[in-house]
Amino acid sequence: MNQAVTASSDSKLKSFIWQHILLLVSLYLMTLGVALCIRSSVGSSVISSLPFVFSLAGEAGDAPALSVGGYTIVMNFVLVICQIFVLRKRFEPVQLFQLVVGFAFGWLIDFNMWLTGGIVCDSLTAKAVTQLAGCTVMGIGIAFEVKCGSVTMPGEGITIAISTVTRRPFPKVKIVVDTALVVLAIAASYLFFGRWLWNVVGVGTLFAMIYVGLVVKTITPRIGWFDRLLQSVPGFHRLRVGLARLIGRHN
Repeated sequence: MNQAVTASSDSKLKSFIWQHILLLVSLYLMTLGVALCIRSSVGSSVISSLPFVFSLAGEAGDAPALSVGGYTIVMNFVLVICQIFVLRKRFEPVQLFQLVVGFAFGWLIDFNMWLTGGIVCDSLTAKAVTQLAGCTVMGIGIAFEVKCGSVTMPGEGITIAISTVTRRPFPKVKIVVDTALVVLAIAASYLFFGRWLWNVVGVGTLFAMIYVGLVVKTITPRIGWFDRLLQSVPGFHRLRVGLARLIGRHN
């Protein structure tokens, strides 16, 4: 009996470790995709558009001098606070781990911005290829992040929170949240620079909103092997409903 319990505990521990190794890999891929989209200069990803504007304003001396990753960490913190206000007593304390994930996400953005510092897109072809590569890598990272079944990213967490309270379908709320982030980025562009920053919110941003979802839909059925690696043992429960199930319903 004790041996069975010990074996079960070891299995859960191994599953937990593998699960969070996958989470780190997925975060790295997502942030590499974010960095490549920024380097393309035809439009950043939705999640990085607002932090990107603020980082540019910081370089101009009109805002605190934080990096894209630094402002992403701040934004993720605000999104978690918003979840607490939206859900109130229904907010699960385990979701505070989103702050850890959000910090890692921001730090990895800065790391990948440094790593891709040598990329210069001075032609339309180079811009298109870099944007395509960034969106593809980002989509693969998101598919892995969903598969690992750990704590959600703050951007997804606020979407699930609003969906939970309003009882509106996750996909529809996701569109509203993404649109709100883009609108805020555009508003910040006019506030700090008096014009639309097309390198922040441009055709690449629209492309990312459509293409990344297609990549996730294509990749997800092909990484079922990780379920066997995890032995279907979750490390943390998603907020109310599994994000994978919600995205699966959307797609």
